[in-house]
Amino acid sequence: MTGIAFAKGHGTENDFVVLPDPDGTLDLTAARVAALCDRRRGLGADGVLRVIRWAALKDGDDSTDFPAEPGVEWFMDYRNADGSAAEMCGNGVRVYAHWLDRAGWLPDGETLRLGTRAGVREVWFTGDEVSVDMGPARVGPASTARVGTRTFTGTAVDVGNPHLACVGDVELDALDLAVEPDHDRALFPHGVNVEFVTPVHDGRVAMRVHERGVGETRSCGTGTVAAVVAALRAAGRATGEVEVRTPGGRLRVTVTDETTVLHGPAVLVASGELDSTWWDGIRTTP
Repeated sequence: MTGIAFAKGHGTENDFVVLPDPDGTLDLTAARVAALCDRRRGLGADGVLRVIRWAALKDGDDSTDFPAEPGVEWFMDYRNADGSAAEMCGNGVRVYAHWLDRAGWLPDGETLRLGTRAGVREVWFTGDEVSVDMGPARVGPASTARVGTRTFTGTAVDVGNPHLACVGDVELDALDLAVEPDHDRALFPHGVNVEFVTPVHDGRVAMRVHERGVGETRSCGTGTVAAVVAALRAAGRATGEVEVRTPGGRLRVTVTDETTVLHGPAVLVASGELDSTWWDGIRTTP
């Protein structure tokens, strides 16, 4: 092999470049992530999933602030399209787990325990569906997001990464999410993912999302969880199961008193090699 192995996959059209790097030999700079995710000069994606063993993480990987847990082999080193590291990605977890399964790197019949910057997540497979225990969502204060001339009231929800879920009767297709919605920088000093969600009706909601460091995406796994938590609370409920329609497809979220679970598909589209000359020629900064 003369190039760098990669795969391309998506979860409800939230797409990723998968970089198998089990022993941590790749120099995955922010500039290389941004180039890979660029839809004109690279492969194009919403983010990069580096498949690495937790034990292979090195100082400077932005992933070594907590020690590896016994029995947890793999770590999801997720990077946003702008090259920044992110704590968690629900669609990415499913694609990562599906890649591990397809590669034969998972024990048969066992639940995968996967390390992330937001902590360990459990993943299991049911037919073509991949489910992820996302942990309990932490509900914060009310806040607002501004899109153009309109201001929307939302609820802060932490799903390992920060969200502002705005529930209301809004024409989702009319929103211009090409630009990051204005938000409270004091409440969200590291940025925020902003969801716009319809109220729960017959166990369903619809959603659009602007992801920090990426822009509008066709779907967002953690955003889907945040949206359901906020929509259930707006309906006077703390638990339940809700189907979420995103521009990229449908997901399900189960909210219990103890945790939240995200259910949905994961698709691998292609695999190949990155040209090493292209990789080596990328500038050191985005």
